[in-house]
Amino acid sequence: MQIKKTVLYKKDEKFAIKADFYGVNHENAPVVVNIHGGGLVWGTREEISEEMIKLYTNNGIALFSIDYRLAPGAKLPEILDDVLDALLWLEKEGPRQFSIDPKRMAVVGSSAGGFLALCTGTFKSKPRAIVSFYGYGDLLGKWATTPSSFYCQKDIVPKNVANSLVSKQPITEASIEERFLLYVHARQHGTWIEKITGLKPEGNQETIRKYCPIHNISSGYPPTLLLHGTKDTDVPYEQSVFMRAAIKKQSVEAKLITIPNGEHVFDKDFHNPVVQHALKQVIDFLHTHLAE
Repeated sequence: MQIKKTVLYKKDEKFAIKADFYGVNHENAPVVVNIHGGGLVWGTREEISEEMIKLYTNNGIALFSIDYRLAPGAKLPEILDDVLDALLWLEKEGPRQFSIDPKRMAVVGSSAGGFLALCTGTFKSKPRAIVSFYGYGDLLGKWATTPSSFYCQKDIVPKNVANSLVSKQPITEASIEERFLLYVHARQHGTWIEKITGLKPEGNQETIRKYCPIHNISSGYPPTLLLHGTKDTDVPYEQSVFMRAAIKKQSVEAKLITIPNGEHVFDKDFHNPVVQHALKQVIDFLHTHLAE
């Protein structure tokens, strides 16, 4: 078991947000900030698998796995504030509490966490590199704003069931069992973007565009590695294809690793040789961009 240290990186009278730190055995280590997925409505910092923790730490990279406030109780601007505050906390407190070099920081995320990782490239204080596992850059695409054919094949979740899963207080962690039906209902009815932003896409495109990494890439955007399976039924493979093209248009390094027939969360199949090869490329990418 990897030794972890849990810290409180942000709090007020209504919420307290935690992160788990996993160290390595050398001074001034590079560090990866890990952001979990869950459609922005569920998930926890503890979802990261033991295999993934070891993948980073066995390769000399410290890990900082974060929580953030969840929608619909929190909206996207607040969620992005939490992610930014986690990076700022690590920059300031990281060297005091852990043996890391916060100047050598990368952000890695999966699915909704991949989206948030891609958003960090638009922050004033940017990481050195970004890795997005089956993330997305566009909240205004039809895949996000209209009913999902994949989720519509499942049992229709009644509105009252979905509403019963919404908490009055800010939630910073929730299991898939607790909140998945809330996400399914939103994807079945094309209301997911409204749930996470508080805005209907029609009539609010300009405001929502501000939260879409694909529309906010500058020449200062960090080098980015994207991984996506071609059979992803939750986030279309094209989301990573389009994101790569948009980053390269700004003359920034961007690479896409395609997992043939890969589904959403393909990395759960950790020991699959195709996945292992992809993860080796992730480590090589991080070593290249987090070198001293």
